[in-house]
Parts: sequence; C-alpha cells; structure tokens
Amino acid sequence: MTAVAAIFWGSSVSLHAEPADWTADFLQRYAETYRFSHGRPAAIVVTPQEDAILYLRSGPRSFVRDLYSFDPATGKESVLATADKLLGGGEESLTPEEAARRERMRVAARGIASFQLSKDGDQVLLPISGRLFVLNRQDGKVTELKSDAGDPLDPQFSPGGKSIACVRDGDLYVIDVSSGAERRLTTGGGGLISHGLAEFVAQEEMNRMHGFWWSPDSKKIAYQETDETGVEELFISDPANPSKPPQSWRYPRPGRANAAVRLAVVSVEGGAPRQVEWDREQFPYLAAVTWAKGAPFTIVVQNRRQTEELILAVDDRTGVTRELHRERDDVWLNLVDEMPRWIDDGKSFLWMTERGGAWQLELRGPTGDLLGTLTTPELGLRGIVAVHEDRNEAIVVAGENPTEVQLYRVSLDPQNPHAERITTESGIHGGVWAADGGGIYVHSFANLRGENRLDVCRSDGEKIGTLPSVAEAPGFVPNVTIERVSADPELYAAITRPLDFNKNKQYPVIVSVYGGPHAQTVVSNSAKYLLDQWLAEHGFIVVSIDGRGTPSRGREFERAIHGDFITLPLKDQVAGLKALAKQHPEMDLDRVGIHGWSFGGYFTAMALLQQPELFRVGVAGAPVVDWADYDTHYTERYLGLPDENIEGYRRSNVLTYADRLAAKLLLVHGTADDNVYFQHSVKLADALFRAGQPFEFLPLRGMTHMTPEPLVNERLHERMIDHFQRYLQPQDDAAEGAASSGK
Repeated sequence: MTAVAAIFWGSSVSLHAEPADWTADFLQRYAETYRFSHGRPAAIVVTPQEDAILYLRSGPRSFVRDLYSFDPATGKESVLATADKLLGGGEESLTPEEAARRERMRVAARGIASFQLSKDGDQVLLPISGRLFVLNRQDGKVTELKSDAGDPLDPQFSPGGKSIACVRDGDLYVIDVSSGAERRLTTGGGGLISHGLAEFVAQEEMNRMHGFWWSPDSKKIAYQETDETGVEELFISDPANPSKPPQSWRYPRPGRANAAVRLAVVSVEGGAPRQVEWDREQFPYLAAVTWAKGAPFTIVVQNRRQTEELILAVDDRTGVTRELHRERDDVWLNLVDEMPRWIDDGKSFLWMTERGGAWQLELRGPTGDLLGTLTTPELGLRGIVAVHEDRNEAIVVAGENPTEVQLYRVSLDPQNPHAERITTESGIHGGVWAADGGGIYVHSFANLRGENRLDVCRSDGEKIGTLPSVAEAPGFVPNVTIERVSADPELYAAITRPLDFNKNKQYPVIVSVYGGPHAQTVVSNSAKYLLDQWLAEHGFIVVSIDGRGTPSRGREFERAIHGDFITLPLKDQVAGLKALAKQHPEMDLDRVGIHGWSFGGYFTAMALLQQPELFRVGVAGAPVVDWADYDTHYTERYLGLPDENIEGYRRSNVLTYADRLAAKLLLVHGTADDNVYFQHSVKLADALFRAGQPFEFLPLRGMTHMTPEPLVNERLHERMIDHFQRYLQPQDDAAEGAASSGK
C-alpha cells in the first residue's frame, strides 16, 4: 500500500447526513458559548464584611468579562466596572508575556480577566490591557495608576491596601495607591533575568503563579530572582507568515537545565535585598511560598526528582532558614495549593500528606512537630476551601466516591478529630467563603441531571439567593450513566448513549480519554458530557474510563504509572472497555474509535499503535509524542531523569511504535502551542510518513494549547465526527442513525 500523509488545512465535506433537531447548530453554540460557560459568574469573592459577593461575568457568547456585585441582603445585582468603560471604548491589547501567563492559568477571558479585593474589602484592583485601575467600593470612584515604565504583570495589593506591587520589564515596583507614586525595588531585570515572576515550570506544573509575596505588615516583599541563561531556547514561528520573526521562549526539557531560582527579601522603602539561604543545589524547586500574619515567612522546596521536600521557616532579617518538616516519597510527591496553611497567629499550621496511602490533613506545631492527624485516608480528601478559626474547623472537599465531591467540616482539635458531611446530594460540590468569615458562602453544585447552581447560603446551609447567570442552556441533559467496572483493579466509567437509545441495536463505540495525571474524565457533572452527547447522537456510544495514573483513588492507584506512562493505563482502558461490552452487548467492539487532547492525544496515538485490533480509528489532539521534548517538572516526576530510565522513556515514546499504525489516525495540533510544542506532531508525522503509514494531519494555524477560537473549535469537531463516521459507520448505518434522530 502506498503511504499517504494527507494534510487538511480546512474542514472537509461530511460524507454522512447529520442528525436533526438540537444537533444541527450544537457545535456553533458549543463553540461560541465556550462550552456553555460564558455568562456564568467566575472568580467569585465574598467580601470580608460579607456585605457583597464580587464576581466576573461575560455575555452568553462573549469572552469579555465585566465586574459585578451581588448584595446578599437584597438579592440584587449591580455592575461595578466594565471593560468598555475602563478602556474608553478602545481595543484591548496583551503583551506576549501576559498572554503566556494567561495560557499557563488556562484563562481565555478578555476584558476584566482578573481582579483583586483589598484585605479590608474597600478597594478592587483591576488590571486590563497593560493598565491598572483601582475601584473604591464605597463611592464607586475609579482611579487609574499611570506609569511610564513597562506593562504591569501580576499586580497585587499590599495587606494594608495602601500599595500595589507589580513586575515591569523584569523588575519589581511598588505603587502608592493614593498618590500614584511608583518606586523601583530591583534592578538588572529584563532579558533572561527577572525579579518577581514565577518561572515556566512553576506556573505550568506547580500551579504557583506568583513570583513575589508581601509581608503581613506591608513593609517588605519577598521576591523570586529567575535566571534563564542556562535554559534551552525554543522558537515558535507563524508558518503562514515566514517574514515574521519567531517568538522565543525558554523551555526546560527533561535532563536539561532548569531556570536558576533564588529568593530575596527587600524593604518597600528600598535598599539592598537580603538573600534567602537554602541548599538550592539539593532542592532547586521553589514549590510554594506563604507569609501569614503572626507566622514565619515559609517556603517549600523540592529536590529535582520530587521525592523529597522541605518546609523551611525563613528569618526575613537574615535570610537564614530552619527546617520545620521533611516530606518523603519513594516514588514522587504531589504538591497541594496553599500548603502549608498557618493558623492561630502562627501557633500551628495545616499540612496535607499521602503517607497513609491517601490524602490526609495534619495539624503541626510552630516547630513542625505533629500535633495530630485530622482526617482518615477513607475520607477521600481533595483539598481545603476555608478555615474558620473561631469555630476551630476547616471546610474541605472530599468524597469516598472518586466521581463525586462533597463538602465536609473537619475539626481542628487534634484530640477529637472528626469530619461532618455538609452536603448530601450526589454530584460535585464546592464553596467560596470570605477569608476570615463564615456567616455566608457561595455553594457551587453540579450533577448528572443538568443542575449547575451558584447558591448564596448562610452558615447553616439555608439558601438566601442565587448568583445570576446569563449563560445559554444546551437544551438537553446528557443521557449518561456512571458505573463501576469489574476489572483488576476496579474502575469507574461514564457511558453516554443516544437520547433515543435502542437497546436492541449495536452501536460503534467512541472512547473519550485523558488517562493521565491530574485529570478525571468520569465525574458526576453533566456539563462534562455535552460534547459526548453530540457525538452519541450521530449513532455512537461514548465511553470514558479513568484508569491507573488518574487522581482521587489513593496513592498506589496513581503511582502505578511510575517509570512508564502507558503500559498499565492502556491495559486498564482495554480491560475496562471489554468488561463494559460484556455487561452491555449494545457496544460493538469491532467498531471502536478513540479521541483525546494533550495527554489524551498522547493516549489516543498510543492506543492506535499498540492496540489496533481494538482501536480502529482515532483523533489525537496536541499529543506529547516524545517525552524528552516535554518539560522537566512534569516528565521527571513520573518517568524520572532520562539517563536513569532509558527503557521507560523508550516505552513511553509514541515514535517507538510509529511503524505499527494500522488504524485511521487524524492528528491535530496548534502551530503556536507553547506547552506541547508543534514539533511533537511534526515528529510523529515524519515518522509515520517514513514508515509508510497513511494518516491525516490537521495543523491549526496560530492556535495555542487551549484553541479557544469559536470557529476553529466548531470546524475541528466537524472534522472529528466526520473522521469517525467515515471509518466506523457504513453509509447505511449512518443514514439509519440520522433518520432515527428525526431527520
């Protein structure tokens, strides 16, 4: 057979008729509403006085967000600030640095994309289009803080609210809010040196977005100094504009140099900074920083292999550190946001650990000594959402069922540890409380029945209002069930069937997969299955399975992938799918497709190459192909250093199996992706071509890893369903499916 590498730059004409009714315009609505999320309140904050709830919201088909306030006493909503008014009707522009920062945060919003409330709740900081505005909540006055220096990055109020710190052109500045006077605190920034910005792997993999931290008394700032001199430089060009210079980024690949990170403390009045001392050679990763009232300036540092980390208390006058706690894991250590969390004015701190086989919450004293373990491994702890010191309790998200998330109250008394469940309905629960309050909170809730609410509640759970949403409704509730799968180990699966499902008919199957760390595809939230339902309406059953390597099933289940990304997770997908087919004979395992993005794209490619007798068709989006080309902190956590696990990197490399392709592959990748670089798909395309294997390649010009542009999203999914229909459904089956859908 002659090898063909078919490259498609646009959408193809579908070979099959599409179902009628709601599916006819679903993709357009799905794309233009950003998966029906536009118009829902986001970035919710309860004021310290609990007199208002602030949030951002866009129109139902707009990325541009404005700032709103909800009065819990009256139930009325008001507009506090709009992007259009702040910019005077002008166009918004983003620097490459700000765009990259938002990419790391997975923020596609425009307009007022973020805001910060001062600690006293009286002022709101609004960064937009390289400008800074401060809104006074008492009188509604908006003041712009102008500067002749570069655009501000990561602006933050001081705890006292009288100053704002930000980074401009690689250096740290402080602005007096009342006068607008600005002081530069560091020098020498710019180019490969920056002061006050988190490096790439901290933002992308540690979820640490900040590179500077105010002292509680607002007199000092701790800041990160980053030197990227030794980090490899990668370039992203626009293939459609070869005359345009490429954008360069410093990107650390496994086994190679990371950015050199230091930490210093400087007075806001200026002067020489004090360097923080720790063994940076042994513990090069600055994983977390916290500076709380009454508590020592505290940092968490990790070794390169991420098997050991230290909690260090820092003397901010001398820079000397002392060890509070040392955490170890023979395989790897997961990081938890906002840990450690100091309470009781520095007399103790909360810490989360997996030493007992699953996440548990600990209380430790000021010197790091263990005062007590507050939760059991069986609780299924996911994280902390609030601490109410006056009640001696923490509010946590947890759940024994990994597909659900519930709210619990956990006692902070180490002599009487216990957890009380707050929520009862099956689904995904969350909550937002004021920083030091507990009188009211916003309860988020979603389930498989299509409910998706943001209720304002009193501390006893009584509902007193709902945050207004203008989001469009999809017009249907997915026909999805979540089941336990009898396999070894037991797995959880989501099955989405056509709304007019006929149990006497056999359907081809599409597997929607992620299959890797950090993410679950099987969750009790109908919003996760909207696209799956659209696929199902074209005559498919759509299945998702969370196998080993995915979270919320305990330490052993997740760490089973250590040293090898694919063998056990792929084994679980195969075993789970075959077990489901035995329980549900309507699944035709002679016609199975698979699709996924990012790690899911990687998994899709591997499934087609290693299990072609089961997976006949696939759409691999933005796949990591060669893990030697991904970043250090993520890859080395799971595979180790390349020279210490040569075989593991080989087994986990898609290129190892490129000559085995016997399935129908559609490969998709954004040319401007700065997370999983376009080179991954180019290398796979080249290997497949040289091996004489036919495939299709769809480059998305100018798209990053998120691909938020509505038209691109719409056309991409049109291509995807066309690919599955062409190869999984005979023409007569597709016509029958369309007829049964009402056409």
